[in-house]
Amino acid sequence: MTAGFRLLEWTMRGAARLPMGVLYAFSDIGYLLLRYVVRYRLRTVRANLAASFPDKSRSELRRIERGFYRHFADNAVESVKMLHISADEMRRRMRFENVELIDRLFGEGRDIVAYFSHCGNWEWATSVALNTRTRSGSEADYGFVYRPLKEKLFDAMMLEIRTRFGASAYPKATVFRELIRLRRSGKRFITGFMSDQKPSHGDPTQVLMFLNHPTAMITGTETVARKLDTAVIYWDMRRERRGYYVIDCKLVAPSAAAEKQGRVTAEYARLLQQTIERQPSMWLWTHKRWKNPVNMSTD
Repeated sequence: MTAGFRLLEWTMRGAARLPMGVLYAFSDIGYLLLRYVVRYRLRTVRANLAASFPDKSRSELRRIERGFYRHFADNAVESVKMLHISADEMRRRMRFENVELIDRLFGEGRDIVAYFSHCGNWEWATSVALNTRTRSGSEADYGFVYRPLKEKLFDAMMLEIRTRFGASAYPKATVFRELIRLRRSGKRFITGFMSDQKPSHGDPTQVLMFLNHPTAMITGTETVARKLDTAVIYWDMRRERRGYYVIDCKLVAPSAAAEKQGRVTAEYARLLQQTIERQPSMWLWTHKRWKNPVNMSTD
């Protein structure tokens, strides 16, 4: 298995040096294979779309489905490109709007929890430090939470991709301790949490209506923000055209601890649903987000 992953690594490093046009040609082939030959999780995608958008016609749902698989293939080659893409090209392709909000909050002495999601190209979102005045490393820590992969070689390569432009990576199990360490060191931090997938077993949740489903939303992100009394922002990602994305930085709460319990999680769910409804093919529909039914609380 290690030899296989080593070959994959060499292939990816070589592919990263190819022009985007060539990589998108490979993506077009990948789309056809994923959608029509392998039919990768096609039943799950169709079930999720149909249940989330009951008012859409079959033809509309199939259009979203095709758009999703095209984007899914694009996301793969775009992520590979992170191994070699220049900082200047990254800035052109992954723009941040209202990024001044991050600098302003840092200037006010606030640390930040940033909610984002599996929309657009979430791997490119780790380039945020290229767009702010506050320098990564010396002035602030730009981090994100991740789940380590079982295959060590692949895990190391994905971390290289995700940290290439100054981001720090924190395993989910230890992120709170790491943020406490940063707080004690006096360094400002902004940490990204992707809180839009099925909670892990035993995770605390808040049940909300989301995409026409009673949905158990992850609340650990809000808990961290409240305990550390950080500001909370939302990264609203959209795709302008193939290979070009924009993140609009939106303030959710200047002080999480001052908010009513559950308000931050509910606002994240509301904003995320708006993001998905605007460009539904951009979300990761292959996950079994609603595998286990959830009953709404009657309290």
